[in-house]
Amino acid sequence: MDKFTLSTASMLFAAVAMTACDKRDAPQPKVEPGSVAEKVERKIEEVRAESRRELTEAKEKAREVAGDVRQAGAEAGDKVTDAVISTAVNAEFAKDSSLSATKIDVDTASGRVALRGTAPSAAARDRATELAARVKGVRSVDNQLTVEPAKM
Repeated sequence: MDKFTLSTASMLFAAVAMTACDKRDAPQPKVEPGSVAEKVERKIEEVRAESRRELTEAKEKAREVAGDVRQAGAEAGDKVTDAVISTAVNAEFAKDSSLSATKIDVDTASGRVALRGTAPSAAARDRATELAARVKGVRSVDNQLTVEPAKM
């Protein structure tokens, strides 16, 4: 390395080291107003202030994004859970001889199951409520099934 490059690198290292030090650590030399040193010092302070502002903004944005991700994850988890509940309720109906032949729509939202359609009898309607309520994750059952009129 030639002397100029070595000298420049040393000065740059010293400048970086000095800016990294806290002003309380060592007494600062008096800087003349309007001097190059004063202008450099002012510019360094401006850059530090801007860096602090940008860091604060980045932290706030990261917190917002993390909250949004948690919310989206929870919502996606709820939808998957609701789909699993609806499938399990339909499977229970398919296994029951009084309900397997009927068309029952099962809608689930946040663990709340709504049953719509027809049941062959009042007993089958009540049985549908019992079967749906037994499925893991079901919070409540809104049985809107109507009883089919007897065929003559």
